[in-house]
Amino acid sequence: MSFDLAARLAARRAENLYRQRPLLETPQGPQVVVDGQPLLAFCNNDYLGLANHPQVIEAWRAGAAKWGVGGGASHLVIGHSGPHHALEEALADLTGRPRALLFTTGYMANLGAVTALVGQGDTVLEDRLNHASLLDAGLLSGARFNRYLHNDAESLAKRLEKATGNTLVVTDGVFSMDGDIADLPALAHAAKAKGAWLMVDDAHGFGPLGANGGGIVEHFGLSTDDVPVLVGTLGKAFGTAGAFVAGSDELIESLIQFARPYIYTTSQPPALACATLKSLELLRSEHWRREHLKTLIRQFRQGAEQIGLTLMDSFTPIQPILIGDAARALRFSQLLRERGLMVTAIRPPTVPAGSARLRVTLTAAHSEAQVQLLLEGLADCFQQLGTEPSHA
Repeated sequence: MSFDLAARLAARRAENLYRQRPLLETPQGPQVVVDGQPLLAFCNNDYLGLANHPQVIEAWRAGAAKWGVGGGASHLVIGHSGPHHALEEALADLTGRPRALLFTTGYMANLGAVTALVGQGDTVLEDRLNHASLLDAGLLSGARFNRYLHNDAESLAKRLEKATGNTLVVTDGVFSMDGDIADLPALAHAAKAKGAWLMVDDAHGFGPLGANGGGIVEHFGLSTDDVPVLVGTLGKAFGTAGAFVAGSDELIESLIQFARPYIYTTSQPPALACATLKSLELLRSEHWRREHLKTLIRQFRQGAEQIGLTLMDSFTPIQPILIGDAARALRFSQLLRERGLMVTAIRPPTVPAGSARLRVTLTAAHSEAQVQLLLEGLADCFQQLGTEPSHA
């Protein structure tokens, strides 16, 4: 008996679900070179345009000169350096919480938080459209795992009635493939009514949302009591890499003691923390980035609706265009690329079957003229696609 990997790969190709890695040959930004082709990109999560910011790059260089380039060990051995500690304090201040804890990746932060808080005999309830890292964390926790209808507090309340043990309700803040936001006030009310904790992964909310970039919790004006566990990633609007969990002193101490992905991983490079401290400063002080982004989002939505494209209910930088058929979405993406525009086709299993889409993401580094070029390209390709056979 052997693994028939070739057959699995062939089946994925036949279903138009095969994934390939585009090779980026330039820094992140609107103008990139991918696989040797100059393109105008609308598919990265660098929402505030900080990934290639000169001050952030300089902070990295200065940090490397002082602290070196490696974390050296786990945080609990000798890997917790001054920049890591300073960044945790700055993130706690951003979120208005007593403490924050750095993780090397967002996947690890979610896995660490969920598995440290619940286990056998407990319950974890998750939104059906949560990110894969949250769903995996729930399944791996050993707790009773169930999913409620997307963004539906009534559906959650019904499942809470049957919950046993410590109960953790888990949701994305901004849903990464739809761009809509969680109804946190309603979810928090339902959770608190049953003594459950609410955990929010606001990976795509920090930066674009909130008066000071504090994300969905700041957007709704909620407290630590409403959302005891708040997760954020640093590889999106912050423009760097890593993740954090923010909450009470007891929560953070518990994660230090029990979150295996934190305990058994080498810390991120101290220089990376130095760079993130600078990007956090820019995220909080340069309000024009959020305002410009809002202008671009309005421009895009108005233009896309005039073309006749099917948009999803989103006021965030994530602006999906629903196509439905995976092959058709892939073809649409290819036609755009032929016109020098890069927009990724998102297909199952990342999204439910029949809901393949183009995932447009806008950033503060884009200009109104570049968004207009995208709209013109979308109009041309939409018209061309309409004249092609549906199996194209």
